[in-house]
Amino acid sequence: MKIRRFHAGDEQALFEIYYSAIHLVSSKNYPPEQINAWAPRDLDAELWARKMQEINPFVAIFNTEPVGYADVQPSGYIDHFFVSGHNSRIGVGTKLMEEIHQEAAKLGLVELTSHVSRTAQPFFAKFGFSIVEQRLPELRGVVIPNALMRKKIL
Repeated sequence: MKIRRFHAGDEQALFEIYYSAIHLVSSKNYPPEQINAWAPRDLDAELWARKMQEINPFVAIFNTEPVGYADVQPSGYIDHFFVSGHNSRIGVGTKLMEEIHQEAAKLGLVELTSHVSRTAQPFFAKFGFSIVEQRLPELRGVVIPNALMRKKIL
């Protein structure tokens, strides 16, 4: 597995990762109404492409295919962190988290934060993140609970 930066043209593959992660994995922790509001199949492709270009994520490649992606912003905020629902439990998330920590060191960050789904909270906790607060954000008219998690970097 290798990790590289986002390339123009990755947008559709990253959407498929996002969609499968939510529909195949997070569906164990959220009901269908929340899953469909969070990751609708008909999400605006242009809006999605702009978001991917804006966050400039790291992309995990396994057997020549993108299988996960994650970003860390100069503020230390992790906006997206998703592993394909077809490729979970093979170390993709761990490799991406290691890459984020390396980037954080390069940027001289003192903390990392993210709004983390119920599904991903145990994974983030394994890497030293703790819950700051439980949240009830609304997306497309549906409340989708998550938690603000933080990790101090020494």
